[in-house]
Amino acid sequence: MTRIQLPFPRAGVDSLSALFDVPRGETRASAILLANGAGFHMEAPFMAQVAEGLAARGFPTLRFNYAYKERQVREGKTRPPDPMPVLEAAHATALAALADRCEGRRILLAGKSLGGRVSSHLAAKDHPCSGLILLGYPLHPPRRPEKLRSEHFAAIAQPALFLQGTRDSLCDLELLETALQRYGGHATLARIQDADHGFQVLKRTGRSAEEVLQDLLDRIAAWEAATFPS
Repeated sequence: MTRIQLPFPRAGVDSLSALFDVPRGETRASAILLANGAGFHMEAPFMAQVAEGLAARGFPTLRFNYAYKERQVREGKTRPPDPMPVLEAAHATALAALADRCEGRRILLAGKSLGGRVSSHLAAKDHPCSGLILLGYPLHPPRRPEKLRSEHFAAIAQPALFLQGTRDSLCDLELLETALQRYGGHATLARIQDADHGFQVLKRTGRSAEEVLQDLLDRIAAWEAATFPS
């Protein structure tokens, strides 16, 4: 794992922190940019576990802090997410950094919740990426299913994997299925049974958090192999 500082003189910071996880063994043809959810920073346990799991499966993986989260980490004060244009600019900066380090590899944009939403906005605006991996896409605010965040789906041509818990309060799966009918490229919806927005499952399922995490990572690896065969 390598620590990196990405120049970003905007939104009250001069740079964004990033971590680059490199596979120890065979490396796949795809590199992954992993973006955090609104309440996470790049070193939160979920982010670290996903990044390390992806690298273990052969994916060079870069994770980073958005500007608001960078300020929070430095100042120790909770801050709300930046406006979408600032989020997109920070995300694009990290995307360019990964592309420089992984020249010749396809780039996949992956993100948890907010990070997935911003990833999808970049794809809709033709930023250079080959596919999307969306971990708990926040289709609507909690208990506000009328406020859909899918207006840009028709503009996305890249294939996407939507990993969604069946108990996710930010994504009514019937509404997502309808929204995906307008998706511009090919979208795969993978339901994680009994999981909530954070991929926590009910105790009665008998599944551990580690088992759910490994299931997510295995689904990502299988989807990448099927979508981009060598």
